[in-house]
Amino acid sequence: MLDHGQAPPRATESRTPVHPLLRRKPVEQLVAEGGQGEGGALKRSLTMWQLTMISIGATLGTGIFVVLGTATPKAGPAVMISFVIAGLTALFSALSYAELAGSVPVSGSSYSYAYATMGEFIAWVCGWCLVLEYGVSVAAVAVGWGDYLNELLDGTIGVTIPEAVSAPLGEGGFINLPALIVVLLSMVFLMRGAKESARINSIMVAVKIVTLLLFIGIGFMGIKAGNYAPLAPLGITGISAGAASLFFSYIGFDAASTAGEEAKNPKRDLPRAIMLSLLIVTLLYVVVAFVAVGAMPWQDFEGTEAALAQIMTDVSGHSFWGVVLAAGAVVAIASVVFAVLYGQTRILFAMSRDGLVPKVFAKVDEKTGAPRANVVIVSLFCGVLASFIPLGKLADATSIGTLFAFGLVNIAVVVLRKTRPDMPRTFKVALFPVTPILGVAACIYMMFSLDAATWMVFGGWMVVGVVVYFQYGIRRSSLATAEK
Repeated sequence: MLDHGQAPPRATESRTPVHPLLRRKPVEQLVAEGGQGEGGALKRSLTMWQLTMISIGATLGTGIFVVLGTATPKAGPAVMISFVIAGLTALFSALSYAELAGSVPVSGSSYSYAYATMGEFIAWVCGWCLVLEYGVSVAAVAVGWGDYLNELLDGTIGVTIPEAVSAPLGEGGFINLPALIVVLLSMVFLMRGAKESARINSIMVAVKIVTLLLFIGIGFMGIKAGNYAPLAPLGITGISAGAASLFFSYIGFDAASTAGEEAKNPKRDLPRAIMLSLLIVTLLYVVVAFVAVGAMPWQDFEGTEAALAQIMTDVSGHSFWGVVLAAGAVVAIASVVFAVLYGQTRILFAMSRDGLVPKVFAKVDEKTGAPRANVVIVSLFCGVLASFIPLGKLADATSIGTLFAFGLVNIAVVVLRKTRPDMPRTFKVALFPVTPILGVAACIYMMFSLDAATWMVFGGWMVVGVVVYFQYGIRRSSLATAEK
């Protein structure tokens, strides 16, 4: 680890004459620069438990509280299978993430892994996808937060927020004010630093787990066997489409890898946190989905983004339990916004330190150890998206960016095993190279299960990213500067 003020060593690899698009940042340099920002450094304060909570916080809740209402009409009762397929796809990539997080424990996540293995241009493309993955998913989840907030307000004080200020353009409103509010609240907490943020996140995660266990207990009493037949009314195509949408629900497990420069023992704790969080989340998702589709006909999920609260009320016959569920969901979805927003800021922090985005994103407040300017900029960007863009479009756009980045992580594991076989690894992918190859194949399969409109959005986003790189990043990257 570097002392504050000590310049990171320049690896000779960065001086090797190669095409700018292919220049790689050596692993040793990535690790040596860990935590170093503009005017300060990130603080290593996070334990394995807190890393796991960050990962669960960024993952658990999205698919159940928000996206279940959009995925169930596609898959029918087989949405349970869709969750399993999406979870297996995530598992392949999670194994690769765990190996790389233990070997390259830095904040950039898959962006940094790509920089060390496939070169600067691929790293930029990956980082640009992560901006889509994290930034847009914050907005997507924030949109769903307002639905449960209305359920809570209606059940407690008998009022709801007017549609004009609680729904985005195209869905009956002008601005989604609740979505903007939850993003701004997360921004305020994140500006206090990683340690304080982790404590707040752990409390919110505990609340959401208790809430889902409560739903399972009450919802189980309302299960009707007839609701499971036919299991797959829309066939394998529907199951695949549901899985592709639900993959959005698993994007958070890699959030722990974005905390690599703030973890106390990243080489040991990051792989454990990634795998443990994915196991807990998948188990809860499948059980809750089983209970939900058993307690309510799958056709009734259409257009319902607060489905669990409705089921609690219908099964119990009392609005009280629906209110309790809605209150838990408000906290749960807020924790997803909070944790994913954290991950987005840390990825931009790493990209900024490498010179690929403006230096303001790497500026660290000396007192809190937080990149406060970064947090404000990202929060405002996500808040605007959440205020005006409908949920469905946001969720699918996030899924395709996530799948692309995960595919690159699986490739990065193979490349790093070949180029650096003797590198110490605290975790190794089982059944190598079969597992990462299956991970790539699963990501490609899921990407092609998404509709043409999502691909058009993704293509447009990539075009913009390539233009930004060639107009800004290729000349300003730290490796380019070092070569002059």
